[in-house]
Amino acid sequence: MLINTEPGISKLVEKGTLIEFWQNGERRLAVIDRPEGKKHWIAIDVRSQSHTLHPRKITYEVKGQTYKPSDIPSFLAEVQPLLDPSSVEVAWELLVEDGETFDPATLASILFSDQSPVYCYAAYLLLSEDKIYFKNKGDGYEPRSANQVAELKHQLEVGEQRRREQEEFLTRIQQALSGEVVHWQDSDRTRLDAVERFALQPETASRPAQDILAAIGRPQNAQSAFDFLVDIGLWSPHENLSLRRSQIPVQFSNKVVEVTQLMVENPPADPDSNRLDLTHLKVYTIDDESTQEIDDGLSVETSSDGRQRLWIHIADPSRLVSPGDDLDLEARRRTTTLYLPTGMIPMFPPDLATGPMSLVQGKLCYALSFGVILDESGGVEEYRIHPTSVKPTYRLTYEDVDEMLQLGVQAEPEIADIAALARLRQSWRQSQGSINISMPEASIKVYGDEITINVLEDSPSRQLVAEMMILAGEVAGRYGQDHQLPLLYRSQPQPELPPQEELLQLPAGPVRFCAMRRCMPRSEMSVTPARHASLGLETYTQVTSPIRRYSDLLAHFQIKAHLRGEPLPFSAEKLQEIVLSVSSSAYEATLVERQTNRYWGLEYLRRNAGEVWQAQMLRWLREDDNLGLILLEDLGLELAMRFKRSLHPGDRLEVQVSHADPRQDVIHLRESVNHEAQLTINN
Repeated sequence: MLINTEPGISKLVEKGTLIEFWQNGERRLAVIDRPEGKKHWIAIDVRSQSHTLHPRKITYEVKGQTYKPSDIPSFLAEVQPLLDPSSVEVAWELLVEDGETFDPATLASILFSDQSPVYCYAAYLLLSEDKIYFKNKGDGYEPRSANQVAELKHQLEVGEQRRREQEEFLTRIQQALSGEVVHWQDSDRTRLDAVERFALQPETASRPAQDILAAIGRPQNAQSAFDFLVDIGLWSPHENLSLRRSQIPVQFSNKVVEVTQLMVENPPADPDSNRLDLTHLKVYTIDDESTQEIDDGLSVETSSDGRQRLWIHIADPSRLVSPGDDLDLEARRRTTTLYLPTGMIPMFPPDLATGPMSLVQGKLCYALSFGVILDESGGVEEYRIHPTSVKPTYRLTYEDVDEMLQLGVQAEPEIADIAALARLRQSWRQSQGSINISMPEASIKVYGDEITINVLEDSPSRQLVAEMMILAGEVAGRYGQDHQLPLLYRSQPQPELPPQEELLQLPAGPVRFCAMRRCMPRSEMSVTPARHASLGLETYTQVTSPIRRYSDLLAHFQIKAHLRGEPLPFSAEKLQEIVLSVSSSAYEATLVERQTNRYWGLEYLRRNAGEVWQAQMLRWLREDDNLGLILLEDLGLELAMRFKRSLHPGDRLEVQVSHADPRQDVIHLRESVNHEAQLTINN
């Protein structure tokens, strides 16, 4: 009987021939019984089951004798002891030099000195299972080269290591899920990173992450990935996803930490040996109580001619940082200190930022000080800039200063003098066309599981500090302009505000300010001085937060180099190049701050869903859809709300939360039951 066969299968198959075929991924043995049609054979296995097989399905033919299905178990029993995989390597060492093609019978002769059917089949099994030493070629097998064998062994070892690591990783996952403390291995990081990416960017399918979730019996979606990371303790239920999605680094590299430690223990020589000694002045630093990076202080002194000179002392981190060094490049990469409800992410390592860089009460500190004498109207009559030594006298909070101003504390007349000069200064800027927009601002803090929200009002102390910082920025800008220094100048185009009569028709306060705010164009930054419309200044450069804002540090580098008579570290072209990266990073930081504050604001409202909040309607978002913007007055939060009745900007209402999902950035508000009932009674 003639049949078409694969290589190694004879063309003549007789009844009783023992053959091998594959079924459902397993090797099976059966005995040829009879032909089926022109191309197929009927074979009977050990269970007396018949199989219709095409010759191409037959993978091996046992030659030399015939069999019955009942012979199969004894045949396999004889084969099994011969299947020692290590013997394949021995055969390879004998055959590799020749490189000739051979058949299973040849291998049987080499390994067993016997070519009977049992030994030939055993040799065939060893060859077909081997993935390292031999490869199938035509009707036989060929030894691989030594280099190929070495590479395959390496690949198998790597694969086996990965398999072990995966098993150990899954074991650690189960331990973590059961609440045990787990010490994650370096090899786990790649796998966990894949799950994190899947949770952060669900639009990008992640096969490794989905495989991990499948292995522990969880759905393969982004929410499941998030829940998994929370359950194993890597993420918090309130994990800041907007921060994780950003490019903002949270930790400092080991190299930066080492440089910081060296800087703290062995500060470099001061490049400004001719500092002006102002340690005799009383210096006030004014900040929120939680502020740790103290980068500005205020003084006032009376000159010999009786005029008052304001001193605005700005922390001088450029004493410790040089353009292009590790700390400078790290600060440039971060661009700004990030202030989040859960804490800050500093631009400089805290050991420096809150220590040698800050203006610390009672300690000798180094500053870049701006001395300014105002004319009678509040304009700058005279100014000077010096690297200085100062010794901050008092660390005050805004509340402290407000109380001192209210009580008129006799022991600290300087505070009242600075406040009077700040008011004069504010009046002058108004005469120059400044635009004041004062909206309530929510200060959200998270301590453990507790959320607090306070409204930051535009108090006298905050106005005082703001005016002094703006004054320093004007002086820095004027210095740069007078000496044609390339600095990062801040400017703002003139806005097109609504007509005055239209604004006066709106309720004073947040509603009117909200209408003005909508018209304000973004501020801009360039190396060319230009007018800043809302500040009412012809030139302005931010210099007052060099510990927290990289653009301010750049201004310090430039101004201090010029004061020393040295070449400027940055050309206009280089500064312009830096502007692009700094602006992008600063925008990203602002976005993360805004999204994080929004999340915790919504979470606070979710937890206090039963509260009734006093609200004011600010403006319409889509009047046709009854969608407006409201201000929760007790919290300083602005939220969108859909109204069920007619309202006008300025109207007050009481609202409650009907649904809030901070993770999905969703909040639904409704007018409170009491308010709706009162409306019904009135109607």
